[in-house]
Amino acid sequence: MKDITDIHKVFADHIGTDRNLKAAAYAVSKKLEDGHICVDIKDYNEEIRRADDSKYAERNPFLSDGETITTESLLANPLVSQESGNVQPFIYKNGRLYLQRYFQYESDIIDGIRSPGNQPDPYFSAIKNKQLNELKNLVTGLFTPTTDVVQNETDWQLVAAIRAITNNFLIITGGPGTGKTTTVAKILAILFTMQPGLKVALAAPTGKAASRLNESLAVAKEDLSGINKEIKDKFDRINASTIHRLLGSKFNTPYFKHNKENPLDFDVVIIDESSMIAASIMAKLIVALAPNSRLILLGDKDQLASVEAGSIFGDLCLTQSNQMNFLETPTIRFINGFITGPASKIPVQFELSQSINLLSEKIIELKKSYRFKDDEGIGKFSKGVITGNLDDLSSFKSKTGEGVTIVNEFDFEQLSNNREFIEEIDRFADYIREQDIQKALRLINNIRVLCAVNEGNFGINNFNNLIGNYLKKKGLINPSFTFYHNQPIIVTRNDYSLGLYNGDVGIIRSDAEGVLKAYFESVDEKGNPDLKEVLPGFIAEFKTVFAMTIHKSQGSEFEHVVIILPDKDHVPILTRELLYTGVTRAKKHTLIIAQDDIIMKAVEKKVSRASGIRQRIENLKY
Repeated sequence: MKDITDIHKVFADHIGTDRNLKAAAYAVSKKLEDGHICVDIKDYNEEIRRADDSKYAERNPFLSDGETITTESLLANPLVSQESGNVQPFIYKNGRLYLQRYFQYESDIIDGIRSPGNQPDPYFSAIKNKQLNELKNLVTGLFTPTTDVVQNETDWQLVAAIRAITNNFLIITGGPGTGKTTTVAKILAILFTMQPGLKVALAAPTGKAASRLNESLAVAKEDLSGINKEIKDKFDRINASTIHRLLGSKFNTPYFKHNKENPLDFDVVIIDESSMIAASIMAKLIVALAPNSRLILLGDKDQLASVEAGSIFGDLCLTQSNQMNFLETPTIRFINGFITGPASKIPVQFELSQSINLLSEKIIELKKSYRFKDDEGIGKFSKGVITGNLDDLSSFKSKTGEGVTIVNEFDFEQLSNNREFIEEIDRFADYIREQDIQKALRLINNIRVLCAVNEGNFGINNFNNLIGNYLKKKGLINPSFTFYHNQPIIVTRNDYSLGLYNGDVGIIRSDAEGVLKAYFESVDEKGNPDLKEVLPGFIAEFKTVFAMTIHKSQGSEFEHVVIILPDKDHVPILTRELLYTGVTRAKKHTLIIAQDDIIMKAVEKKVSRASGIRQRIENLKY
């Protein structure tokens, strides 16, 4: 059997002659691959001490049994610096060891947030407050409570909107259906009224997420009350793109056209699905902002972090600890001036005596879900998952229809024995039987199977084959070749020449002449729904997509979802964030196929990625 090269050991072997530093270099490289920005030396040494007790624990080829990494030796090595200005391969800060580049990413993010344009300025704050007060009727009209809103609840969407308008940096976090895009539409309506020539950029980490942002904003725009056609027309000129495209990717390099020397020419930059943004891209985005431009980050702090290194969005939200949505007294007094009902004003328990750090008052969490109820179905289950309080699974086992259903057994040999599973995957027939391609592309989102892993019985490759063969037996498809009629595919690499992006989902169909073509949803120059057709052979990287990984599903929504978890609880990626992300991709119903103990093990385990950004922000004097 061919040996698999340990690239982390190869890297460490080239770092000086000090075995202690080689061990640390190996740890940094290995942890980076696992999504960590740095290595907490104390925590890593604890992992090493446990290595002999567990076959799944971390091991380091440069350390003998009983040995750990010595901090004193690290700090004495000339290749390790404690200051970012002293450029060395490694930086040691607050007990953590970084590669220089990743420490700089953290520094760039922090420096961007604390830049003068993002800090309180009494003069400009007074001007913004005055402008907003002059539009009080518009603001209160946009946020007039509907019958769905309990009158004695604080409207955190309104709070987020006012904070976004009076500040140049804001994070808006919230679960599915809490109205993040609706809030952005109202923010833009107010900003366009204040500044008609406003230049706005919308972006997301993936093409699919960008497309969904466009769709959601188009729907939200139509629901705006008290907004004239001229303002609404301005929305049609905004088209969300990927962050890479916004910054201007340079082919085969990690660099972008827009940077500190050539900043983005926008007054407002709004990024959706920010939890998916890696540290490197977040840093490059923030560095590329013009000095006085406004940045609004949208995302779900409880969702999975980026596939690449870093969990920056979640780490930034954690800086507020248990004081999320806390505001200083003058801020509360100003915002409450826009709320007519006394019981709907920001309550006194959210009053902040003084700013606790750099991000005080700059993170607003939307708390009310307009899609799920907290006490049933997906809302109840997902809340139990993310809080770690999912004590009773039995209530989800006999339930059918909308909500969550758990099935413990799965027969790989005879799919017909899996009644609940078959009922779900039979929904694929809807897009196959629909002749109109645009309608078929929408119907393909009626159902998606989401797996935690790629390989093995419980992986996407196996389930794509199982589902394909089942549909073939029903006479619906014939998966005999690389491409076939009615094959659903997902693009797995950006292709700017074709206008296709990682995560785009399409359908292969034969045209009138029998030529197979790939069709994707698109929009025309006026923003109306359109089709993009591509010869399949030109698509460099793709997969069949009856099933996809939960990671890949981020930024997507489906009517029904089937979640497949493996039967081994030691799979490192099985976490509450993974399960929460999968469950909340569904709008109506989630079927979970997994053993109870696997579900509970996932709920008990949180994503933990080493990062120093939270501590560095908390340590800054405000």
